[in-house]
Amino acid sequence: MSDTSPATRLSNPIGSGSEVPARLLVSLPALDESATIEEVIAQIPRRLEGVGEVEVLVVDDGSTDATAELAERAGAHVIRHDVTLGVGSAFQTALAYARERGVDLFVTIDADGQFDPAEIPLVMAPVIAGQADFATGSRFIDPSLEPEMPRMKRWGNRQVARIVSGLTRRHFDDVSCGMRCYNREAILHLNLLGKFTYTHEVLLDLCFKGLRIVEVPIRVRGERAYGTSRVAGSLLRYAVNTVRILVAAYRDYNPLRFFGSLAAALAGPALVLEIFFVAHYFVTGSFSPHLWAGFTGAGLGSLAILMLFMGMIGDMLNRHRVYLEEILYEQRRRRSRQRPPVDRS
Repeated sequence: MSDTSPATRLSNPIGSGSEVPARLLVSLPALDESATIEEVIAQIPRRLEGVGEVEVLVVDDGSTDATAELAERAGAHVIRHDVTLGVGSAFQTALAYARERGVDLFVTIDADGQFDPAEIPLVMAPVIAGQADFATGSRFIDPSLEPEMPRMKRWGNRQVARIVSGLTRRHFDDVSCGMRCYNREAILHLNLLGKFTYTHEVLLDLCFKGLRIVEVPIRVRGERAYGTSRVAGSLLRYAVNTVRILVAAYRDYNPLRFFGSLAAALAGPALVLEIFFVAHYFVTGSFSPHLWAGFTGAGLGSLAILMLFMGMIGDMLNRHRVYLEEILYEQRRRRSRQRPPVDRS
């Protein structure tokens, strides 16, 4: 995918409806990134074929250094959070700004210098060509581009990719990369709740809504040149928060399958215990000394029925969520038609 040329005029694939230069927003979440923010902003391409305007947005997530001032000096528009809310919240702030501005393309890139801004056109290429609604950079899809990183971190990334692949029933090699490109359909469809991070929830949300997703091999620096990661600095904290977000998203989008699986997991042991309990009675003529098996089996069976009912109720609520999201999408789409004119200066 990396050899796809971005030199294509933009039309219906990105939702503009006609062959007009697209408006691109490049967003960087930043927390105390004064050592790298200016250099990253300076390296973002400003002249791209088919793109009429490039705007850079920095979401300062409660920095205590000069990140915001340096970003403004480098030419970026800055939105500040008074306190640190998390990279997920920073992404949602940028996403709201992208919708408000009515942009055609929305690219995210980290502010720590691990990504090469010169590769932004590579990630944009399949979206511009109309091959995808959302493209995500991948550190692992091409073995020759795999970055050097601690073994545990690499293992953790691969396990999360396997989990997301299993939940979506699609194969992904890298679900945690921060360099991504969204077209207008993806921008308008996204509805996220996670504050800690957003990368995995985005994939789940867009997959469950049937949007086209591709991975693009990119070269990434395995370790930061300055500071430590605020998201993956603690592997245990990262794992707990990531699993929590994945479970919540899967529960909300597939409640019947989620609670049905729990019901099946409870019903199996319940059935085994009840069979053992009844068989013991027929063999010995007495329930004792295994009354515990009967009570435990009955308890597990009751919980299984409860889980099944919860899944049915959740499935009904999920239908309402789908209808509400369709209404929300239509409202956003109509509002995006009234976008400001492209600045061609």
